[in-house]
Formats: sequence, structure tokens, C-alpha cells
Amino acid sequence: MAKAEAGGDDTRCVRLSAERAQVLLADVDTLLFDCDGVLWRGEAAVPGAPEALTALRARGKRLGFITNNSSKTRSAYAEKLQRLGFGGPAGPGAGLEVFGTAYCTALYLRQRLAGLPAPKAYVLGSPALAAELEAVGVASVGVGPAQLQGDGPCDWLAAPLEPDVRAVVVGFDPHFSYMKLTQAVRYLQQPGCLLVGTNMDNRLPLENGRYIAGPCAPGAAEGEGRPLAPFPSSDPGCSLSPSLGPAGTGCLVRAVEMASQRQADIIGKPSRFIFDCVSQEYGINPERTVMVGDRLDTDILLGVTCGLKTILTLTGVSTLEDVKNNQESDCMSKKKMVPDYYVDSVADLLPALQDTQGCRCSYTVAWFCKFSPADPQPSQMCI
Repeated sequence: MAKAEAGGDDTRCVRLSAERAQVLLADVDTLLFDCDGVLWRGEAAVPGAPEALTALRARGKRLGFITNNSSKTRSAYAEKLQRLGFGGPAGPGAGLEVFGTAYCTALYLRQRLAGLPAPKAYVLGSPALAAELEAVGVASVGVGPAQLQGDGPCDWLAAPLEPDVRAVVVGFDPHFSYMKLTQAVRYLQQPGCLLVGTNMDNRLPLENGRYIAGPCAPGAAEGEGRPLAPFPSSDPGCSLSPSLGPAGTGCLVRAVEMASQRQADIIGKPSRFIFDCVSQEYGINPERTVMVGDRLDTDILLGVTCGLKTILTLTGVSTLEDVKNNQESDCMSKKKMVPDYYVDSVADLLPALQDTQGCRCSYTVAWFCKFSPADPQPSQMCI
């Protein structure tokens, strides 16, 4: 079935049946999950996902959560995980399993700005991003709306600048404006000022599986951001199809790059830096780690780049048709964006984690499955 559905490669993008999942999990210590589109949609948990993660914890598996969303702090994500039934540490340890781009951007700036007295960052982003920076000793300026000052370019360029700004950080900013772009460029003209982007995603997940899609600048198609480690591709004719609609974070990063003639350091998936943040705190063995996500160009590419096993879940952005297109492409960069396995939902892991006989598909999995009590392999009948 994988060959027919996912493009003819028998060794990659195989449906993860209960038997395959049992074999896989026997060789795995750590599972890393994307959140939006994998564990939940908006404020609704994907049916069966909390039960699946609870079962994984009960089996002694270590869980981590990697998200490109920079609009929440670690603690806010930990609270949401708890609220939706995914468990995790509480109290002082809350958030230790979460690695968002706000937190990892703060770690990056702490590293790059070490030794500088009272450094500041001009933040085109959320209060949560600013809070994570301030937690590591980097003060933030610029959060919130900024009105044009004066009647023309001379007035705009005369607006005051904060002293000691050592970095411009671009995250998702609904208040992005021409004035903020102008200020960002002026800071970046100062010697030694860093340009950092939280991620290059151009689609924002919403509830009910809907998305805001963002067309970026020419050549800035979906997934074509530049992480800290080298990112493909320079292959002729290797372009990724952009989606139409309002802009996401990657488009804001592109605007600042274009205006400043600078290239941003990108923190989020598929950059290796965000995995290094997890690895340093978790002591991960890549060969015994799985990345579970819904996007080929971020989650799966991160896993492939870092030597992890990969599982694509079909509850979010990418589809089996996308996988097939990547497998059949002549572009080597696209060929990397193919998972080892796929599931209809994270809930498909449940049969491999339950010891009962007969039908191992719980009521939550029935949302995805057609099954009968006599069928011990309900995952083979998922739609």
C-alpha cells in the first residue's frame, strides 16, 4: 500500500502498522513531537493523541516537543499540554520538555552575545518571545505597534534608536509595519548587530485544520529558509510551490533580509540548531530517537538532517501526494523530505502500546478507523 500511496519507494514512507510500531519502539528511547497539526488543532486535541502519549510515558519513553511557534513561552506550552491531557512535568520543572523557537532563540543570543554588557534586542515578535529573551539577560525593545513618525523618509530616519541593541529578532508579529521594518534596518546598519529569524514557516495553523498561508519574496517558497547549518538547495529547477494568502513568519524574515541586504540566522526547524538545543539538554542518541511531525519541509527534513527516524502524521499540512511528488522529483533536496513511516494520526500508535487481545483500537482511534472487533489490525483499515 505504501508503494501505491506514497510514490513507489518500498523502503521509505511505509504505513506504520502495529507490528512495525512495536519493532520501532523497541529500539527507541526518545520521541520528539511537533505540536500544531500533530497533537492538537487550535484548542482541540487530536482524538487519541493524549492517550497515545500517556501510553508512551507509561512505557518509559522520553518525550520532547519541538515547535516553530514563537508566540508562546515554554511554560505556556507546558500548561497547554497539561490542559489537553498530554501530561508532562508540573511545578518548577514545567516546560522542560518543550523546545520552542522563542526559547531556543534566547539560547542562541545568550551564546552569541556572551560577555557584552546589558545587551538588547529589537524584537519584531510577541511578548512571549521578549519574555524568553529577558529570562537569559537580553532586554527587548520594539514589541507591539509602531506608528510612522513624521511625514516622510527624513522623519522616519530621524526616529530615535535605543542604545546597545545587538540583535534584530524576527518572529511572528501581527504588528509588523513599515516603521518597524525601517527601524530594524537602521539597527542592522550598526556594526556587529545580528539578524535572527525564529523560523521560515509561511503558513500558520488555525483551528479545524485550516491555515493562513504566506507567499514570500521571489524564490522564498515554502520550506526554502536558510538555517544555521547549510540548507539545500541550489539544484537547477528545484523550487517548492508557494501557497497563496496572508504572510507568515518566514515572509517577515524575508522582508527584513531584503531591506537590510542581510541573511538571517534561522533558529527553528529544519535548522539543526533547534535539535542541538534538545540534544544538549536531553543527551539524545539520534539512532534511538524518532521525530514525529506533519510537515515534510520542517519536521521530516529536520529528522533526516539529524539522523533521526521519522514519522509523518496526516492530521496537518503535508499529504501522501506531497511525499509522492518528493520521491519522484529530480531535485535532491526534495528527495530528502520523505519520512520513514506515516500514520493517519498519532493515535495509530495506540495498538502497538496496548496489551489487550482482540480489537486494540480504542474509542478515540475510531475517529480515524473502520474496524471490527475480530480484526486485530485496525490500523490497516484506516482512512
